[in-house]
Amino acid sequence: MKSHWSDEEAARYVTRYAQQGVNADIALRVYTSRLLGRDPALVLHGGGNTSVKTSVPDHLGRPTDVLCVKGSGWDMAEIEPAGHPAVRLAPIVELRALSKLSDEDMVNIQRCNLLDSAAPNPSVETLLHAFLPHKFIDHTHSIGVLAVADQPNGGDLCRALYGKRMGYVPYIMPGFLLAKKAAEVYEADPTVEGLILEKHGIFTFGDDAKQAYERMITHVSTAEERLQKARKAVFTPAPLPKQSASAADIAPILRGLLARDGAKPMVFDFRTNADVLNYVNGADVARYSQVGVVTPDHTIRTKNWPLVVPAPDAGDLAAFKAGAAKAIDLFVAKYHAYFAKYNKHQDPPKTELDPLPRVILVPGVGLFGLGANKSAAKIASDIAESTVRTITDAEAIGIFECAPETDLFDMEYWSLEQAKLGKAKEAKLARRVVAVTGGASGIGLATAKAFKAEGAEVAILDLPGEGLTSAAAKLKCAAIACDVTDIASVKAAFAKIAESFGGIDILVSNAGKAWQGKIGTVDEQVLRDSFELNFYGHQRVSQAAVEIMGKQGFGGVLLYNVSKQALNPGPNFGPYGLPKSAALSLMRQYALDYGAEGIRANAVNADRIRSGLLTDAMIADRSKARGLSQQEYMGGNLLAKEVSADDVAQAFVSLALAEKTTGAILTVDGGNMAAAVR
Repeated sequence: MKSHWSDEEAARYVTRYAQQGVNADIALRVYTSRLLGRDPALVLHGGGNTSVKTSVPDHLGRPTDVLCVKGSGWDMAEIEPAGHPAVRLAPIVELRALSKLSDEDMVNIQRCNLLDSAAPNPSVETLLHAFLPHKFIDHTHSIGVLAVADQPNGGDLCRALYGKRMGYVPYIMPGFLLAKKAAEVYEADPTVEGLILEKHGIFTFGDDAKQAYERMITHVSTAEERLQKARKAVFTPAPLPKQSASAADIAPILRGLLARDGAKPMVFDFRTNADVLNYVNGADVARYSQVGVVTPDHTIRTKNWPLVVPAPDAGDLAAFKAGAAKAIDLFVAKYHAYFAKYNKHQDPPKTELDPLPRVILVPGVGLFGLGANKSAAKIASDIAESTVRTITDAEAIGIFECAPETDLFDMEYWSLEQAKLGKAKEAKLARRVVAVTGGASGIGLATAKAFKAEGAEVAILDLPGEGLTSAAAKLKCAAIACDVTDIASVKAAFAKIAESFGGIDILVSNAGKAWQGKIGTVDEQVLRDSFELNFYGHQRVSQAAVEIMGKQGFGGVLLYNVSKQALNPGPNFGPYGLPKSAALSLMRQYALDYGAEGIRANAVNADRIRSGLLTDAMIADRSKARGLSQQEYMGGNLLAKEVSADDVAQAFVSLALAEKTTGAILTVDGGNMAAAVR
């Protein structure tokens, strides 16, 4: 591991934040926190914490000694000064005289001593930072350090490795007691440059930001160098099917199995590489993967162990489904037993969390992280990948061992976490995966935005190019290249959706183009091209979607943009209206054929929408031909109001939420009786 400290960059941080009234201590604290947070071998997703002791003015302008420590909800990789809330130092240090302090009281006292009442909660390890005397303190969950420390003889290994340069703290759950013990270990030998916390990570400290940071780099490098010595090969591979099924093949099966018995659907995130495959393909994976997490902090994100399912044979997915169902049942039973075993000693009793896994290991394929949304799934898979590296390194020099299960339970069912249960209300379409074709512009883009606003995970499908990339980036959606006129492109796109999210719940089939021509003279190729896009395009994506929905087994929604041309043909628009009429019939056929599987099919009939189909130039031509202003033309309906792409988008959302509606057509045109459904 190399130091990325730069005197020039450090100076720029000081100058930049000085302009915001931030002192040099805090500016440098932000700088080195980001250096640490941007290295996944040190910190993942809000893990780790950093602090600085400094002086800032209080609300009366009086200099006040404070501890600026990482606040809850901030990620060190992108932290700002506000991410290190200032806590009055003296009252916090005085807490060390107490013999006990509950977590709830600790959090309350810390909040009472914030200089800014609106600041985030200081880290749960605030007292540890406060009880040590150093100006700058850094804490990470280094993969290298944990691989050495997570051994049956981890303490001896660390002492032999570091000698008197580091103190060694036995495992204690983060909070008041850990802070007191860490201070005691330091005071037993104030010459140490940091502390190794068993099953938890590493702290380093210094008189300035550079010293604390570079001590972290040095001592982590020492652990990494040790891991390269006397290393044994890991892991012996298990027999695998001749051809393993793909992640796209099995993800919907797993997603469906996990949503049985009324459980909420999960969103998936897939990972595979040489290290992951070496790990999941190991003949002994049922042992080393089930020992526990590499640091108890991870259990809140991933639970204590992953689900291991059978290796999927591409030629026998039915056998895989049966084997996976059995593995899930055993996982759930094991979790219930774990909860019952440790909850009986709790006063008051804890509320059991859902018993489903957050990580799935699939021999021959890779691993999936699971969560209530894509962000949570990514966090789980990031931690899983980090766990793969840590356990692989630990097993290469010994045998991986984690904290006792009772401590893992205490962390997973921490009172501070339990207090959050039931407080967060999920959005209407949370946990649902939506694909929008033609989603890079016009109605498609507005629809993607509307579903995103309702909490759905959205994939924008469109022709490859800057338009797709920029639209997806703007909405923070997945961008998937797809030409709906090409069956291979459609299959690849929906395989990507299944691999990326675990499956699909809602398809908005929106892609289209308005070909024109007088039907008696129009070139046949124009008509064929229009049918390829405006009818067969809908059919191709619908087939791909229902295949995935069928594997999941809990229904789904198909939504079609059919346009008013399906009901009220206009002159010289036959090449567009005919396939749109066929698309309307297609919707009804899907409603008939798949209703028994819980798959609903509905359509939106829109007219005069300023979008990719009805361009500004077309609006100008049509309004001129009718002797109307553009405003009069666009508002030429019973309500005399222009209808927007956002209005159409809300219609799609409404149909997605209408759980007992199928085979329906929802008109969004401000009122046009000629296009009304009869």
